[in-house]
Amino acid sequence: MTMKDLRDEIVEDVSTILAADFQIDVTGTKTVPHSGDPAITFPNLDAKRQGAKLIQTCVLYIDIRRSTELNITHKPKTVAKLYSAFVRAMTRCARYHKGHVRGIIGDRVMVIFDTADAYVNAVECAIAMNTISQHVINVHFKRGEVECGIGIDAGNMLATKTGVRRRGVDQAAYRNLVWLGRPANVASKLTDLANKPEESVPIPIVSANFKSPLGIFAGLGGDGTWRDFYPSDFVRQLSSELLGNRIQHSDPNFQMMLVSERSIVTRAATKPIMMTETVWNGYKAAAPASKSVVNGWFSEVPIKVPGYTGKVYAGDVYYPALKA
Repeated sequence: MTMKDLRDEIVEDVSTILAADFQIDVTGTKTVPHSGDPAITFPNLDAKRQGAKLIQTCVLYIDIRRSTELNITHKPKTVAKLYSAFVRAMTRCARYHKGHVRGIIGDRVMVIFDTADAYVNAVECAIAMNTISQHVINVHFKRGEVECGIGIDAGNMLATKTGVRRRGVDQAAYRNLVWLGRPANVASKLTDLANKPEESVPIPIVSANFKSPLGIFAGLGGDGTWRDFYPSDFVRQLSSELLGNRIQHSDPNFQMMLVSERSIVTRAATKPIMMTETVWNGYKAAAPASKSVVNGWFSEVPIKVPGYTGKVYAGDVYYPALKA
């Protein structure tokens, strides 16, 4: 096959699939489909049809924070064992809470829930995962460096297949479903934002001392007035004499100044479990007597999620019975 042949085949495939007469047959479902579901098909370019399934569900993602640093600070064998233990443990938590693991990429696990009791199962699965990551897996690392972020959203998800059929050793790699929908995107972004440490930047500050109303110089420990300025604001209050070599302050009560450095918080630390308002409201309605609801263990947090304009709720909740 030449490059021209390859181009012609791709042009024909793309044109066929994107044509107006190519149909996507969508079947509704309340249970999470699997790759062998006959209603979900690869694109059939001869029949110009493709099968997909639509489900109202909760989508949960969990992954390990700072996995790149773990790969640098630990031996590959240690990281391999961590990933194996993590995925195995999170899969068990998902199954216990009637979740279906539908994606594992490195240290990120995707779980989707049947429509019935989706809110309760998703939130309580997240609490179990948070408990296991903090109080079972992390205890094996002396520096306490294994931390996880969890994100949950709810809504319609479309399950389909893309690509081409393969046989032989490559077959399994082409059998996974592709999940399309806003909940997966939002849940993934929440996961990225969850369990992040506080971030701050150092900035210089000018502390200026001014005479007290009685005209007494306060000194370093006196009772005069100290006011803080950003350097640029303080410089604007200075001027130089036309004659002489002096710089003076616009306020005649100015006496002295000190320059120091302070940390300004650019991003507050976040909790390990984050969910959208839809999920939290659904959970509260389905489980109003749960301890998480009664005790207010999840609260609204001021955080911006790209592509999502609703409220976000977060918490660091765990099950004592699951602690090692």
